[in-house]
Amino acid sequence: MGNVMMQETHIENGSVALVTGASSGIGEAVAVALIGRGCRVIGAARRVDRLRALAERLGERFHPLALDVTDPDSVNGLVDRLPAHLREIGILINNAGHGLGGRIDFNRHGADEMANIIQTNVVGLIRLTRLIAPIMVARDRGDIVNVGSIMGLRPYGSSAAYTASKYAVHGFSDSLRVDFAKSGLRVIEVLPGLTRTEFASHLSHQAGSDPVKAYDEKPCVLTADDVARAVIFALDQPPHVTMAQITVLPSSQG
Repeated sequence: MGNVMMQETHIENGSVALVTGASSGIGEAVAVALIGRGCRVIGAARRVDRLRALAERLGERFHPLALDVTDPDSVNGLVDRLPAHLREIGILINNAGHGLGGRIDFNRHGADEMANIIQTNVVGLIRLTRLIAPIMVARDRGDIVNVGSIMGLRPYGSSAAYTASKYAVHGFSDSLRVDFAKSGLRVIEVLPGLTRTEFASHLSHQAGSDPVKAYDEKPCVLTADDVARAVIFALDQPPHVTMAQITVLPSSQG
């Protein structure tokens, strides 16, 4: 047998990860999973009270940070608001996003609502990536994980702005991967199918239906932990392997 060498991964004890949208759902699940692997996690979101409750539960490895990705000042000042030992960010999980308005026909969806979806899901993601990527470039090592959606590959009706935002995340991820192809940075896109989180509960009052109940009408749906496992799997690969796209679907969804 030839020599068997242990292959390092980018998840190391003490690695610093920034997770946006960390106050619930997929972001929270990814933060918990990364802490379980020994990472120090900056959990960023607008709901600071939820972040503080998570910090009490997860301990000193979780650092809560108020962040609104639609606010340039909030994003641009992020690194300066971190303690020095958390500024060498090696893992960025771009998870913050929303689809306020729910499944609603384009001609009934407010223009400002749709613009806000794009500002959060696309512009905010790009702005934050532009801030953090140079930190990784300086070290020639890092992982950018963009949490997209199956809707970035398959158009769905009554979700024009949200679908457009996830197509944009998909295209941005592919282009960014090309830009960093000769560096030590990896760009990973995770595209979940229907996932049971609080996401739907924020839609019902505007969508005119009950999207939470819709979960129960499906044969099966994903959980936030299912998506978090996919993220960890991608990060766990040796540095020369990039899991460029991981599509995660409920078994009942073809």
